[in-house]
Amino acid sequence: MTDTIKSPNLTLRYSFIQGFYWMNFSAIMGFSSLYLLDSGFSNTEIGMIMAVAGIISAILQPIIAGYADHPASPSLKKIVLTLTLIQMILGVLMLLSFRKSILFTGILYGSTITLLQLLNPFINSLGMESINQGKALNFGAARGMGSVAYAIMSYILGAIAEKAGAVSVPLSIAVLSLGFIGILVLFPFHKTAVAVSVRKPAASSPLAFFIKYKRFAVVLIGCIFIYLSHVLLNSFTFQIVESKGGGSAEMGTAMAIAALIELPTLFLFTFMLKKAPCHFWFRICGIFFMLKSLGTLLAPDIPVFYGVQILQMLGWGLIAVSSVYYVNSVMEEQDAIKGQAYITMTYTLGSVIGALLGGALIDAAGVNAMLIFATVSAAVGMVILLFATERTNSSRI
Repeated sequence: MTDTIKSPNLTLRYSFIQGFYWMNFSAIMGFSSLYLLDSGFSNTEIGMIMAVAGIISAILQPIIAGYADHPASPSLKKIVLTLTLIQMILGVLMLLSFRKSILFTGILYGSTITLLQLLNPFINSLGMESINQGKALNFGAARGMGSVAYAIMSYILGAIAEKAGAVSVPLSIAVLSLGFIGILVLFPFHKTAVAVSVRKPAASSPLAFFIKYKRFAVVLIGCIFIYLSHVLLNSFTFQIVESKGGGSAEMGTAMAIAALIELPTLFLFTFMLKKAPCHFWFRICGIFFMLKSLGTLLAPDIPVFYGVQILQMLGWGLIAVSSVYYVNSVMEEQDAIKGQAYITMTYTLGSVIGALLGGALIDAAGVNAMLIFATVSAAVGMVILLFATERTNSSRI
C-alpha cells in the first residue's frame, strides 16, 4: 500500500525534473543560432563554439560518471544540483553582459552548452537508479512530460523572441535554472547503503569498459552518426526555416510540433515493451532519423516542413527512452551510470562534429548541402544500429 501511495508522487516529481531540463534544452540549444547570430557570430563561429563546448563535455562526462559510480561520491541528486546552480549563474552573467563583449558571450554560452550536455546522463540515471532501488517511477511518462515542456517552451520562447529579441534567451536560462534547482531539492533521492556497499568493482578505465562491452562500443559509433544528423537539423533549425521562407516564430512552431509528436511514443513505451523488447525499438529508430533528414531536405516550404516533424515520433521520440532502457539492460549495475554517460557522450560527439561541419557547410555551400550530409550520416547510423544492437531480455526493463 505504501508503494502505491508513493508511486504517483515520485513519477510526478521526476516529470518536473525532466520538464525543467528540456525547457532549458529548448532555450539553450534550440535558440542558440538566434542568440549567437544576434551577438555577431557567423555560422562557422557558432559551429566552433558548439564544437568546443561539446569536446569539453565529452571529456568530462565519463570522468564525472566514474566519480559518481564511486561508493564514496555524493549522490546523483547533489551532482545534478551543483551543475544546475552553475548553469543559473552563467545565465545571469549572460543577461548582465548582453551585447557588451562578443568574446565573453561566446565563452559563457559555450559553458552553458557544456553544462547542459553534462546534465543529461545524470538526470536519466537519477530516474533509473530510483527504479533500480525499487521505487515506482514511470520513466517513459516522465520523459514524455519533458517533451511537453520542451514543446511549450519552444512555442512560447519563439513568440517572445519575435517581439523581445535575443535577450529573452539568457533570461529564460536563468529563470528556468532557478526553477530547476527548486524541483531538484524536493525530489526524494538518497544513495542507499546497499548501492554503496555491495557493488562489484566497476570497469576501471575506458579501455577496460569497451573490452568488457564490445558490441556496445560499436553501437556507440552508430549513435554518433545518428546524433550527428539530429544535431545538424536541431542546431541549425533557424537557418533551415529561413531557407524555406520562415522566421523565428515558424522555428518555434516546428520545434513545438516535433516535441508534441514524440508524446505517444514516450507515454506508451512501457506498453510497447510488452509487445517487443527494448533492443527492437532501439534498432528501428535509426530508420526514422534517416527519413526525417531526407524529408527535411526535400520539403519545399514551411507547411511541408511542419509535416516532416511527424517522423520525430519514432526517431528522437523512440531513441530518447529506448536508449536509456537499452543501456540499463546490457550494463551490469556497477557500470550503469558510466553506460548512460557513454550513450549521452555519443550525442555530445555528434554535436561536436555537427557544429564544426554544419556551420562551415552552410557558409560554403548552403543549407541543402548540410541537409544532404545529415541524410547520409543518418543512413550510416541506421545500418550500424540494425546490425550491432544486441538482443536484450524483455523482462529486464
